[in-house]
Amino acid sequence: MVNWELNSCCNNGQVTFLVTIGVFTVVILVLWRTVLLLPFKLITVFLHEASHAIACKLTCGHVEGIKVHTDEGGVTQTRGGIYLVILPAGYLGSSLWGMALILASTNLLTARIAVGFFLLALFVVLFL
Repeated sequence: MVNWELNSCCNNGQVTFLVTIGVFTVVILVLWRTVLLLPFKLITVFLHEASHAIACKLTCGHVEGIKVHTDEGGVTQTRGGIYLVILPAGYLGSSLWGMALILASTNLLTARIAVGFFLLALFVVLFL
């Protein structure tokens, strides 16, 4: 017989984590089309374009420029390199950046370091 009561399924830390994820999900959905999330969207575009640039450099190409537009678009201008590696690197790199942030959140020191890099990226996107 299956026990659907789930009395002993979660400890306080797990419940707090699940509630936090739920609250963040609702807040993001409510604020998605507002100007409040624009800096975070621009950071995402920046990391996407930076992934193209990193792939270009790793395949011995030359990066001529990265542009992030306020309409949440971006372009990375490259010369040389292996295009079969450079083209998908934006999406793959975005996934790797996300994975790195998730892994960094498992330790207080690495979380603080990740926040520092995130704030640096926020500064670059907003002011440079």
